[in-house]
Amino acid sequence: MTQLKSILTKAGLNGFFLALIGTIVLANIFPEWGAPDSIIPFKEITHYGVSLIFFFYGVKMDPVKLRSGLGNWKLHLLIQSTTFLVFPAVVLLMKSVFGTDDSSIWLGAFYLSALPSTVSASVVMVSIAGGNIPAAIFNASISSIVGIFITPIWMELFLEGSEMNFDLLDTFWKLSLQVLFPVVIGFLLHGVLGKWVNKYSTGLKYMDQSIILMIVFSAFSAAVGQGMFEGQSWAFLLTLGGLMLLLFLAMAAMMFGMGKLLGFSREDQITVLFCGSKKSLIQGAAMGKVLFPDPVTFGVILLPLMLYHALQLVSGSMIAQQLAERNKADEEV
Repeated sequence: MTQLKSILTKAGLNGFFLALIGTIVLANIFPEWGAPDSIIPFKEITHYGVSLIFFFYGVKMDPVKLRSGLGNWKLHLLIQSTTFLVFPAVVLLMKSVFGTDDSSIWLGAFYLSALPSTVSASVVMVSIAGGNIPAAIFNASISSIVGIFITPIWMELFLEGSEMNFDLLDTFWKLSLQVLFPVVIGFLLHGVLGKWVNKYSTGLKYMDQSIILMIVFSAFSAAVGQGMFEGQSWAFLLTLGGLMLLLFLAMAAMMFGMGKLLGFSREDQITVLFCGSKKSLIQGAAMGKVLFPDPVTFGVILLPLMLYHALQLVSGSMIAQQLAERNKADEEV
């Protein structure tokens, strides 16, 4: 249990996870705190906070580590195509099998499927399991940039003909201003600020988490205030959680199987498994503010992503531990 707790902590399932739960509870108790007329300017804080998150993310992108991960194009192609093509197709298949009339929840599930891979959790779990770390860093980083363009395109197609249809070019521009440009500027300043960012990485992590918590709080409080979660039972949440767990396990198994089928090394199979099955809560929260400007709708859409985020950390950490133990046993033979 101690070892598992250590792995979960490294993967991010620690105080931040508990804070997410507490944030949702607070949003249910005090929904007026996140209202547009609240004395706390959540909208302005989170708007500039998101840009700050991605600026420092750009600073953290080490050109040397990115170059070292460039070589295996088959590995990169499999991970990126799974992240942005296979994942949405699997969710659409699940919708056809398990679909209900709750269109907002399925919209949230599809939004989750169209998001880029998470960075820190993927790299940490690849490292624990003995995978190809440079390739994991490369794919997680590239996925974050590609997602700025691919995710809005998927949502435009999914929402075509609905009342929530949005201007794709305007969305690209807003995401470029808030996400892409800060990343590029940060990347260009890596040589100047890289050591400083590494030195204060813990403080910057808490800043990132605080901004995400504010986004979650404002979105959920708006949804609660408008009664969007009224009538939803614990059975519904457990069912949704079960579907998200099924989705993660299906994607993880598919990725590991594809790695074997294509003859990848064990290290590359592990990298494919984790980078191809993870989804980013940070980018989901940040991009969602632009894609879904109505905070009431956004609160509901965030629910599948929140559940998937927690389950991918717990399940992924267990899988990483099992793979690490198997590697150790193989080395001893």
